Amino acid sequence: MENQLNQQGKGRIFIRIGQRHLSFSSIDATQVEAPVTYEPYVVKSGISMAANLREALKGAGLRQMGIVKAMVLIDEPILLVPVEVFDEQTMAEMYHHSFPRKEQVQVLFNVLPDLNAVAVFAVNKDLYTVLADNFPGLTVIAALTPVWRHLHRRSFTGVRSKLYGYLHEQKLDIFSFQQNRFKFYNQFEAPHSHDALYYLLYVWRQLKLSTEHDELHLVGSLMGSDSQAAQNEQQWLTDELRRYLQNVYTINPSAEFNRAPVTKIGGMPFDLMTLFTKGR
Repeated sequence: MENQLNQQGKGRIFIRIGQRHLSFSSIDATQVEAPVTYEPYVVKSGISMAANLREALKGAGLRQMGIVKAMVLIDEPILLVPVEVFDEQTMAEMYHHSFPRKEQVQVLFNVLPDLNAVAVFAVNKDLYTVLADNFPGLTVIAALTPVWRHLHRRSFTGVRSKLYGYLHEQKLDIFSFQQNRFKFYNQFEAPHSHDALYYLLYVWRQLKLSTEHDELHLVGSLMGSDSQAAQNEQQWLTDELRRYLQNVYTINPSAEFNRAPVTKIGGMPFDLMTLFTKGR
């Protein structure tokens, strides 16, 4: 990672952290063809994510490069709270009630003004300490934030109701919007496409959407790669959904973001692509 980041000079680093995944990105606006550098870090399974991050940052030598700012995308379970009832004093209690955890966590939040909601999420305390110690200028957001905002704006196209499924890292986030609010949101563990098929059809039925009129839009990949196996899984899921629903679409990042250079980076999650092309 050190050689890649050295080419970028001073500025901000973007760190994406999931339960089993860690990556680093940086921007060099002078590089027109490839302004974004993306580098996944091989996570060691025998140690905590905090220890993995500490090792990665030690090898990168970011301080010597003058990088003291970081935007961190956290891919963890999210509690959505209507903005009119959100209370920062009680958010931690609400989060722990919704997502009981044995580990010590730092509960954070992002306000989503376009959607009249607040996203409440958690970061392991040791992990948060490593981030705060290394980056005086630290911004932490839920990884889905840029995806929600972009697809919310997209949902106003046409008159049909739309359901979105974001496939990533063996998980499936399903959501829909009604004007300037969430109509539905939930995250499901989906190790296989069969799981994704079940949850998508279950939520479709729960929301009483029309199989002939309304639309289902899919983006991302459960396997998180551009391998043939990932493409086969995605094709199977799309084909099976079309057996039950008339309007099933797959969002292609290259077409969605007007062939932006970032869409050519293999393995980059859709939320990072959205962040770099549309902002947070």
